Amino acid sequence: MKLVSWNVNGLRACMNKGFLDYFKEADADIFCIQETKLQEGQICLELDEEYAQYWNYAEKKGYSGTAVFTKIKPLSVRYGIEEDWEPEGRIITLEFEGFYLVNVYTPNARRDLSRLDYRLEWEERFRSYLQQLDAIKPVIVCGDMNVAHQEIDLKNAKSNRNNSGFTPEEREKMTRLLDAGFIDTFRHFYPEQTGAYTWWSYMPKVRERNIGWRIDYFLASARLAPFLLDAGIDSEVMGSDHCPVVLMMQDGAALTSLAGSA
Repeated sequence: MKLVSWNVNGLRACMNKGFLDYFKEADADIFCIQETKLQEGQICLELDEEYAQYWNYAEKKGYSGTAVFTKIKPLSVRYGIEEDWEPEGRIITLEFEGFYLVNVYTPNARRDLSRLDYRLEWEERFRSYLQQLDAIKPVIVCGDMNVAHQEIDLKNAKSNRNNSGFTPEEREKMTRLLDAGFIDTFRHFYPEQTGAYTWWSYMPKVRERNIGWRIDYFLASARLAPFLLDAGIDSEVMGSDHCPVVLMMQDGAALTSLAGSA
């Protein structure tokens, strides 16, 4: 089973930069995107008919938004955390027989950290939500989580300390989430790999020189570890300031039996 996640930073713009070419080449069972920057009716995305499409639009035009395209029919779909709706379109949860999939676009603390307090409060609610799901069946979380967790996860750790996305508070929230029973799947397979980034500034030569941050993740309930096959970063794929991340897992039967024993 192949899962892909990509912050497209505006799907309409990404469509003009090779989105469909990558989508078809990836041939994922589940493909998640963040920062669609769309309202309903602003795009007609013609995918292979085997993909069902689920969209969560932000109220604010041209802002945020998430979507999931899946070959595997979900048992249920939920939008938001506490309620089946939330104004910034940041979360979609699909329930499958063997696991929950949560596609998330975590709020940015902003350059001046003016939204840090909101971000930290949101993180608390998000972790509680994932723990509630995990008590029922295993959880896979993917998306732009807007934090480089460790110094190995960005090029210039020293100069970025206390900057948005690398504040002690944001990093500590990721640590607490992992300590709550989740694993960072990329670091599960590649704990010491350097230069593995998923986001680069649009400033000249930055991506060419690989001066980046790893802020896009696949997390998984720790008990899914035996079913994980590989995790990857498709850093050569252009079209956004982020690149896609990939998770390979065993197919559904084993996961279904695991969920039944949860």
